[in-house]
Amino acid sequence: MPKTQQPTILSYVKDLPNLLSLSGLACTLLAIYSSILGYYSIAMIGMVWAVAFDWADGLVARKLKGRTETDAKFGGQLDVLIDIVSYGVTPAILLLSYGHFEPIYLIGAFIMVAAAAIRLSYFSTYGLAGGTKYTGLALDNNSLILVFIFLFESFFTHEAFSIVLYISGVGLAILNVSEIKTPKLSGNPRNVYLLGAYTLVITAIYGLQLL
Repeated sequence: MPKTQQPTILSYVKDLPNLLSLSGLACTLLAIYSSILGYYSIAMIGMVWAVAFDWADGLVARKLKGRTETDAKFGGQLDVLIDIVSYGVTPAILLLSYGHFEPIYLIGAFIMVAAAAIRLSYFSTYGLAGGTKYTGLALDNNSLILVFIFLFESFFTHEAFSIVLYISGVGLAILNVSEIKTPKLSGNPRNVYLLGAYTLVITAIYGLQLL
C-alpha cells in the first residue's frame, strides 16, 4: 500500500476552527501588549474577545462536517496551547503591569501561570468529569471575571486596586486547581448567546473609556 502523505503544518491554518483560535490569539496578544503599556481598557477588550473566539472555535468545530480525527486532534492541541497564553500568561502580565512590575507581583503571577498549566494538563489527561463537568474552575472564567472586576477600578486608589487584583488573580488560580465541579458553559447554545451579549457590553463600556 502506498504511504499516506503527511499534511503540511500550514495546511491546518485553512481549517475554520483553527482560524478562529488564531483570531483569539491575536486578541490575546493585543491584551498583553496593551497591559504592558498600561492601556487597560484595550486590554480588557482583547481579553473578552479572546474568550469569544475560543468559544466560537469549539462551536464551529462541533458543527463542521468533514473534519477528520487528525483535524480534531490538531485543533485540540492548538486550543490548549493558546489557552495557556490567553488565560494564564495574559492575566499574569496584567497583574505585573498594574503592580508596576514590582518583584512581589512575580509570586502572584507565577501562581496564576502555574495553576493554568496544571489545570490544562489535568484536563488533557482526564477530560470532563463524568463527561459533562470540569474539575476545577475552567480557565476562560478567569478572563471573564477579571474583566468584570476591572470595571470597578475607578472606585479604588491604584494601590488598593492592586491588592484587589492580586487577591482576585490568586483566588481564581486556587479555584482552577481545586476539586470543585463546574459545568461546561461553552457547550450550551444559550450560554453562547449570553457570552456574545457580555462581550458586546464589555466592549462598549471599555470602548467609551477610550473616547
